Amino acid sequence: MRTRLLMTVATPLFALIAHAQQFPSAYPSSSDGLGSQQNPTGTTLDCSDPSLASSPQCMQGRGTGWMSPGMPAAGGADNGFTTGQPGRVPTYTDDGTRSRNAPATPATIPMPPEPLTEFQKFVASTTGTVLPMYGANLFQNVPSTFAPLENTPVPPDYVLGPDDQLRIRVWGQVNFNANVRVDRTGDVYLPQIGQVHVAGLPFSELQQHIHDAVGRQYRNFQLQVDLGQIRSIQVYVTGEARRPGVYTVSSLATLIDALFASGGPSVQGSMRRIDLRRNGQIITTLDLYALLVNGDKSKDAKLLPGDLIHIPPVGQQVALIGSVRRPAIYELLPGDTLDRVLQDAGGVTSLASQARASLERTVEHSGRAAVEIRLDAAGRATALEDGDVVHVLSLVSRFNKTVTLRGNTANPGRFAWHDGMRLSDLIPDRESLLTRDYWWKRAQLGLAAQEFQPAPALSNLRQPASAMDIAQAAAQQQARAAANMSQQTPGATEAQTPYPGFPVPAGQVENANEQNGSDATATQRNAATKGNQSALAEQDESRNQTLTPPPAQKTIVRLNVPEIDWSYAVIERMDATTLKTQLVPFDLGKLVIDHDQSQDLALQPGDVVTVFSQADIHVPIAEQTTLVRLEGEFGHAGTYSVLPGETLRQLVERAGGLTPNAYLYGSVFTRESTRILQQRRIDESVHEYALQMQRGNLALAAAPASNAQDLASVNAAQASEQALLAQLQQVRANGRIVFQFTPESDSAAAIPEIKLENGDTFLIPSLPSTVNVLGAVFNQNSFIYRQNGDVESFLKLAGGPNSNADKKRMFIVRANGAVVSKTTVNGLWNDGFENLRLNPGDTVIVPEKTIKPSALRGVLDWTQIFAQLAFGAAAINTLR
Repeated sequence: MRTRLLMTVATPLFALIAHAQQFPSAYPSSSDGLGSQQNPTGTTLDCSDPSLASSPQCMQGRGTGWMSPGMPAAGGADNGFTTGQPGRVPTYTDDGTRSRNAPATPATIPMPPEPLTEFQKFVASTTGTVLPMYGANLFQNVPSTFAPLENTPVPPDYVLGPDDQLRIRVWGQVNFNANVRVDRTGDVYLPQIGQVHVAGLPFSELQQHIHDAVGRQYRNFQLQVDLGQIRSIQVYVTGEARRPGVYTVSSLATLIDALFASGGPSVQGSMRRIDLRRNGQIITTLDLYALLVNGDKSKDAKLLPGDLIHIPPVGQQVALIGSVRRPAIYELLPGDTLDRVLQDAGGVTSLASQARASLERTVEHSGRAAVEIRLDAAGRATALEDGDVVHVLSLVSRFNKTVTLRGNTANPGRFAWHDGMRLSDLIPDRESLLTRDYWWKRAQLGLAAQEFQPAPALSNLRQPASAMDIAQAAAQQQARAAANMSQQTPGATEAQTPYPGFPVPAGQVENANEQNGSDATATQRNAATKGNQSALAEQDESRNQTLTPPPAQKTIVRLNVPEIDWSYAVIERMDATTLKTQLVPFDLGKLVIDHDQSQDLALQPGDVVTVFSQADIHVPIAEQTTLVRLEGEFGHAGTYSVLPGETLRQLVERAGGLTPNAYLYGSVFTRESTRILQQRRIDESVHEYALQMQRGNLALAAAPASNAQDLASVNAAQASEQALLAQLQQVRANGRIVFQFTPESDSAAAIPEIKLENGDTFLIPSLPSTVNVLGAVFNQNSFIYRQNGDVESFLKLAGGPNSNADKKRMFIVRANGAVVSKTTVNGLWNDGFENLRLNPGDTVIVPEKTIKPSALRGVLDWTQIFAQLAFGAAAINTLR
């Protein structure tokens, strides 16, 4: 029974062994990584064993390409060799290679940067620019592993050799498919045909050669032969390569392919003399510049086993900088000229000067000398030497036979000059002085509904404004100029303007002044509060957070369309002899309006004509357009153009006087020049407070706290002071001027006779009915005004001062803007402040206590002393 069982098992086993001996290459070995499979239990099966080759685990996934003659398929059909029989076409393989598992294209890795060469460092020290080695970026990314060129078409002159795979398809009288590999003897084995020698044949002759071999035994058939996996060869890369060594490459690879696999030449290697050596002879010399500049691969050559690629050291080098398309360091060949190097660099740019170029050269290894050459035919023929630095100069921004018109004009720009050209040719009429911003403002509908809001992409553009805004912008400029005059250096204004010697033109004045700030202190403040733009936005908002906010201030917006300065314009002209700048002024009004020929000056090439606005230069007050805004309880509120010599009282009377509901005592008069001065004083006070706080912190640090509780209290006080400083830095002046009105003032006759400035705003509210109580009280609120009500009565309505209140420093902000503090009313210890009568619109402020770190330290020390005394007294009582 045991013998019969062994024979039952051994019979198919012996058959498999015999089949394996007949076709040894039909079974893949484990050395190629494909000869083993995992069974369902996880155990690795050696599929190269003939006894296991027909197992389901080894057969799974192979397909017909893995079936050998006579081996049963999954369905039990016989795939043995058949002659002229219909059915499935047998497929033969002798290497066990899966055609569908062709290696994927390998990933690329960036090459590590190489250190600068001595010449690169020298050029950087003399020119300030680190120039790259030309062509080095060609090999910046190299393949991490070499991929055989399996998917590329095989050239007709490809010579077959050992380890090449042939895919043969035959149909007709005989049908079979065979994937066979050329063995070391140069032969392939074809079923029923035998050995066929193919090594040394070019690929173009392979199909006919196989056809002749099959045709010796069969007729009436067709045949197709192509190459599968091609063989690999070994080549050597030596010399100044990035990664010298031995490389296994495809037999289709060329010299350039091997260079890419090795990372190309290093910075010390030549890119112009790369030799391919075979059997001690130079087959070809490759110039990579020909490939980079002209795309020339004529010197490229196919590689054979044992070839050697040698990269010699770099040759002579020159540096090319300036107005060229590819500034870099270039390698020279013997006899190279400047024209040759310029061609390698892609030529000069459109801004290059043809007049001259600078060439720096080493003289006999003893020093450097500069040579000036022209970029004409003779200059381009200059022979270059090792170490030359060529600087191609760019054009000077000079316009020939051109005049420039700029400033407050409709079409500023450059215009061609001609003989007899005069100012009237540039400025022919009044319309040429109306800027495009003016017409843009005029075209606006002025609607504020949601459907008329600007698109989000236009949200950063400045919005046009009204005539009142013209006055406001001009007033701001004039006040800032007056306030900054004492602090500016002689060249400060000129450094901030695009026109040397002139103020900033209209439309740029306001933006420049807002960014520069009123003084150095304001600049520091803005930098600490998220920049100037954020500070200006907060400034607009803070005006509505004052104790008696003037609502008119939010209606005034910036403007970039100021009025023209008709009395003065200027021609900037350079003296051709001395090269000094001359200013030739002229009267713009007489030229354009009166057509005065004496003002129609002749122009010369290179002249620059500047037209100013009233925002650029402070014109006489008689020539200024003064606009004042009246809001509130006026007979006819609105914006008025002030007549020459007209005062505020006269303007109010011309506007219809006051209405019966006018509360003159609570009026608000604001002026831009006053606002700037107020803001400067605020900034100075905040700056002084910050210095005092810094000194106090340094003194406190010199005397450290005695315990953790003391230290925590001091830190809390310092944090409180920092928060207070941040709040003070946000304070913005409103430019309000306090008039000495009384609560009984009710007629225009009480308004002072003051001169008006452009941009002034006068707001008269109606009679309010409330009094405000703010600060450290239990109920901050507004309360109904009562006749003869005093401070104490309204404090009681607010619950009185709380525990954090500083009662000694309470104060009142009157409706007219005046401030009355408790310390100024009958002394510090008198209660006359609480008996002061309040008026409608007044505000009572109860500040909170502020404890400095030094004072806090003293309080803590005394608290500890009192605590110790208390404990001592308790102990004495216990002993008694």
